Amino acid sequence: MLQDAGIKADSVASSVTPKSVRAMVEALIDGERRPAVLADLARGSMRSKIPDLQRALEGRFDDHHALMCRLHLAHLDQLDAMIGALDEQIEQLMHPFCARRELIASIPGIGVGASATVISEIGADPAAWFPSAEHLASWVRLCPGNHESAGKRHHGARRKGNQHLQPVLVECAWAAVRTDGYLREYYRRQVRKFGGFRSPAANKKAIIAVAHKLIVIIWHVLATGRPYQDLGADYFTTRMDPDKERRRLVAKLEAQGLGVTLEPAA
Repeated sequence: MLQDAGIKADSVASSVTPKSVRAMVEALIDGERRPAVLADLARGSMRSKIPDLQRALEGRFDDHHALMCRLHLAHLDQLDAMIGALDEQIEQLMHPFCARRELIASIPGIGVGASATVISEIGADPAAWFPSAEHLASWVRLCPGNHESAGKRHHGARRKGNQHLQPVLVECAWAAVRTDGYLREYYRRQVRKFGGFRSPAANKKAIIAVAHKLIVIIWHVLATGRPYQDLGADYFTTRMDPDKERRRLVAKLEAQGLGVTLEPAA
């Protein structure tokens, strides 16, 4: 509707929900049309964008646009109220499981809302239903299919799984890899394994691998009753076999047609 009126606030602000933009839209509805006055309603960091806002607010906003925007804002407010009521109900239902939610929330990337989704889908004691973490991961369908041919194992396509839990875990995985620690380093290694950071497919496969790690960790923290203890970003290097790593690097260079001779450092 704002675009139809020539108001291009979205070119400056990411959405119409921030308080500053909401105040400008309400002022437009009330009859204010002067770009300078409207832009001056900006608050916080948006005040540095006032010149851009003035240009973005030059349009042909009329009474029809005002009516439609008023209806849209009322609808947004109604949806916010409904979401708030549902959140309150969820909190009431989750109250008996506060301790279990805290265990889940100790895992990087998993917030309070996601922990409620986890409990609602797998229960507060998944070990009672799934004998192992891998059984749970398989049920969620976060275990890629494995196919073996001529002694080589090939990764198959991931099957569709729990439509509520799976996307939440993937979202949590993206949040987890933004925090320094074991999961971030695991993600980086998986990306390199699947083709490198320039490959969208590699990033997608790696984040699914992290989501698989998350559901495995969830099973363990709930089964043991102990919060998550991060292994650290140096986990992979400290447990690495130097001889095995040396052979791996040599084989990688030889695969590129390079001859390798190892000599002790002088």
